[in-house]
Amino acid sequence: MSTKYVLDPADRRRLLASPAGWIACGFGSGLTPKAQGTFGSLAAILPWLLLRDLPLSAWIAVIVAAFGIGVWACDVAGRLLGVADHRSLVWDEFVGQWIALLPALFAPWWAVAAGFILFRVFDVWKPWPIAWFDRRVKGGLGVMLDDVIAGIVAAIALFAILHFIR
Repeated sequence: MSTKYVLDPADRRRLLASPAGWIACGFGSGLTPKAQGTFGSLAAILPWLLLRDLPLSAWIAVIVAAFGIGVWACDVAGRLLGVADHRSLVWDEFVGQWIALLPALFAPWWAVAAGFILFRVFDVWKPWPIAWFDRRVKGGLGVMLDDVIAGIVAAIALFAILHFIR
């Protein structure tokens, strides 16, 4: 079985053979050898751009559905790998990034870059309460929850930046 950092070829095949694994690894974006979370967050921007014109209510529905799917997919994939929160599981970055970019739906293009940076900072730094949830909640819910909270904090920070710049 793999460690939290190394994904051997057998683990990669097992992950990609499962629909849950395919989703959990962000359609392959989490299979990079390094900076999996960053690549997952970058990959999340493409569907965000494609769906950018959805009304806010539809975005909320997409995020809620993606969160539920992510809890299931990350739980199944974590059990397949034997590591609950393996670095290759980046669906949580997709959902967290989409939350962080909610204020960018109504903002200039640079807000997407700012939202990306803010999300990565909070996801890596894990200030309270993100770290508290990261340590205490396990399984698929634990994988997803800390990134959702990081996304919320990043969205609040981006909203504040946009508010003060206008």
